[in-house]
Formats: sequence, structure tokens, C-alpha cells
Amino acid sequence: MDLIIPQINFSAIAPALTVMITAVVVLLIGLFFQKVQRELLAIVGIIGLIVSLGELGRMWGKDITGFGGMVGNDNFTIAFQMIFIIAAFLAALLSLNRIEDEYVSYGEFYGLLLFALSGIIVMVQGLNLLIVFLGLEILSISLYILTGFRKMRADSIEAALKYFLLGAFSTGFLLYGIALIYGTTGSFSFKGISSYVNANGFTNVLFVAGIILFLVGLAFKAAFVPFHQWTPDVYQGAPTPIAAFMSVGAKGAAFAVLIRLFVSVAAFSTREWTIAIWVLALLTMTIGNVVAIVQQNIKRMLAYSSIAHAGYILVGVLAGNEMGRSAVLFYLMAYTFMNLGAFGVVSYLGISHKVENLRIESYRGIGYKYPFAALAMAVFMFSLAGVPPTAGFIGKFYLFSAALKAGFVWLVILSVLNAVISAYYYLRVVVAMYMQEPEEGKVFELPAASWGVGLALLLAVLGVLYMGIFPSSLMQLFQKTAELISML
Repeated sequence: MDLIIPQINFSAIAPALTVMITAVVVLLIGLFFQKVQRELLAIVGIIGLIVSLGELGRMWGKDITGFGGMVGNDNFTIAFQMIFIIAAFLAALLSLNRIEDEYVSYGEFYGLLLFALSGIIVMVQGLNLLIVFLGLEILSISLYILTGFRKMRADSIEAALKYFLLGAFSTGFLLYGIALIYGTTGSFSFKGISSYVNANGFTNVLFVAGIILFLVGLAFKAAFVPFHQWTPDVYQGAPTPIAAFMSVGAKGAAFAVLIRLFVSVAAFSTREWTIAIWVLALLTMTIGNVVAIVQQNIKRMLAYSSIAHAGYILVGVLAGNEMGRSAVLFYLMAYTFMNLGAFGVVSYLGISHKVENLRIESYRGIGYKYPFAALAMAVFMFSLAGVPPTAGFIGKFYLFSAALKAGFVWLVILSVLNAVISAYYYLRVVVAMYMQEPEEGKVFELPAASWGVGLALLLAVLGVLYMGIFPSSLMQLFQKTAELISML
């Protein structure tokens, strides 16, 4: 019997390797040069992100696999990875405004942020359930630590503990699901699972149970209802740049795996699975929006808002066509700019009260005293609400158009109603900033923003407006990307 040595192709994992090596370098610099300025560590991390983007650019237009077909890149996965690197870049810039003396080590902070990103990249590249699990664990462990990074704050420790316990529980579901899938199909690969389903369908109860448990694990990361309870507490207690990165990175990685699974296994388009995803999308967006209305803390409001946006993105996944997949990419890119931007303003304005968890009433009257911050926040709120001509409006238009094309008329109608409901709590922030007087004795006194925060907010505003006014070029690129998604 001949021993078959798996093909080892390090170029297939070059982006993840670059990010991991950069993370180690940042950790070592922080360990041996403890007095080094945090800006230097952030710049080293950003250089690593730029190199990783270059690696992805080199791969564009090629289908590259490695390690015996366990990992691979096509244009679709490359587009997802680029979005996540942009999110990490913005989070690193925003963190320059928030890392305070209570943080143990700047090197640890940026190193863990980069490790979390590398986990996301591994997860997205995975063509094998074990690789997906490996990436998920790298991501999760990094985020558990980052959530509780401010060890002198009780809310941060509480958030980390909740996230760890619930996250470990959901990981157990996912791992047990993988075990059942392997036990019934004899394969960990998406190709093997696809071959099994094409031959046998969903007739095996253990296989169906395994798929459901695997999807439950992904649903936790994407914050689908009813697996969303951790989101508000964790977002409120975590450092704001980390909450912002979580809202895009962890959620987006789950969607990337979900789309890869649905494309690989065409049988997911059956009536039973379609109804289940239809209901899940509606519940997620509705509960997220309704509960967000009553929130007085802006970080909790944004947390429930992120749950609702997961429901919108799921509409594009449900569409199951090329337009739906390209709309998911477009909306995730738009969400990166508008959500990280909103969290960035929250982080900056939180400095005056020495806490990040500001109540919405605290934003009264800041439109005149801090015009740039207020204007940026208004742009992000309008975009999240889906007001034209912002990226949020165009993204929702593409998602709902894809669903209409697939025949989901009632889901689109209910999604539009949800978008109208969400406008209330987003515009409430704008009204407070421009149409209400400041609370007595609660006037903002802000230090000058760091260059990183100013640059991050500027890039986010420009991204939201550019994607809203000139969406065609980017959407055409994403459409070609969705057409070329392959089984690798």
C-alpha cells in the first residue's frame, strides 16, 4: 500500500501566515520593549495587514488549494478576507484612542487582534470541517481574552465570562455536529458531504442532526435568534474597538462558511430548509430591531442593531443566487464601514465621561460643539437605517432585490417594514445630537482625537458615501466574484 503524502502549498495560506507572523512579532516587541509607544505597535500590525492584502491581490483570479485540499482560495473567499482585513485595520486605528493605562500590554492587545483575524481567515479558507473548527477556535479564544482585557473593570470581566461560557457551549454543539457528519458521510470535506447528500439526500437522521448542530454553532457566532443573548452584554463590556471588530469579523466569517456549505450542498434549497431559514431571518431582524428601540445605552442599541443586520444578510443567503451572494459581500463591506465608524464615534465621545458606555441622552447638543464627530455619527446612523444615498440603502436594495428575484416576496415586504422600524432608534441619536439641548452638568470636554481615530472615521465616512453614490463598480466586481465561486 503506497503512502500518499498530501500536497503542501504554503502559498494557499500565505495571508493567514502573514497575519500570524505579524501577531508574534507584535507580541515579542511588546514583551521585550515594554516602553515602546503603542502607535509603533499599531503601525507594525497595520504593515502586516497591508502585506496580507497584497498576498490576496496576488491570488486574485486563481483557484489555489493546499494541504490535500483542506484549505483553498477562490475570488469569493478572497473578497471576504479583504473585508475582514479592512475591519481589523479600522479597529486597530480606533484602538489608539481607547487603550488606557489599565490595559496590561499594548503588544498583547494588537497581537490578539491579529490572531483573531488569522482565525477568521483560516475559517473562511477552510474546505474541511476540521479546518473551519480550527479557525473558529483561534478566533474565539482571542476574542474571549480581548473581551475581558480591561481586567480592572467588572463589566469587562463579566462580559468575558459570559462570552466564554456560552461560546464554549456553542462550540460543543458545533464539534458534536462535525462528529455526526463524519460518522455518517465518512468525510470532513465539503466535497465529500456534497457527494453524500447527492447520493442519499437528508434521509439519515444522524446526518440531519449533525448538520443542525453544526449550524447552531455558526448561528451563535452570527448572533441569530435565539442564539443572540450574549451579544448586548459582551458588546457593552468589551473594549469598543473589539466590539466593533466582533460585529463584522465573527459574524462575517460565519456567513462565509454558511454560503460555502449551501453552495456545496445544493439540497439545502429544498422546501424544508428554505422555510427554516426564512423564519430564522425574519425572527432575527424583528427581535433585533424591536428590542433595540427600548435601549438607552448606545452600545447595547448597536448590539441589538447588529442582530437585526444579521437577519438582513441572511435574506441574501436565502436568495441562493449569484445576485444574493454578491449582495451579501456588498452589504458586509458597507456594514464594516458604517458599524465600525459608529462604534468609533462612541469610543471617542466616551472619553469625556471616562467610560465607553454612554447613554443616548448624553449625545444631546454635541452637533454644535463637536461638529465633525456628530456629522460622522449622523452619516453612520443614516446608513445603518438605510437612508439614501448611503451604502446601507444600496446594500439593502441589493439584498431585497435578490430575494425578490428568488420569489421571496413576503419576506422582502417584512424586511422593508423592519428597516422602517429601525429608522426610529437610529434617527433618535441624530435628533439628540442636533435638536436637543445638552443635559445640565453633562457637557462634553474631549481631548483632541488621535490621528488614528480621525483617519478611521474619515475613511469610514468616505466608504459609506462612496458605496452609496457610486456602487456600480464595486457591485460589478462582487457579481463577478459570486459567479466564479468554485468547489475548489
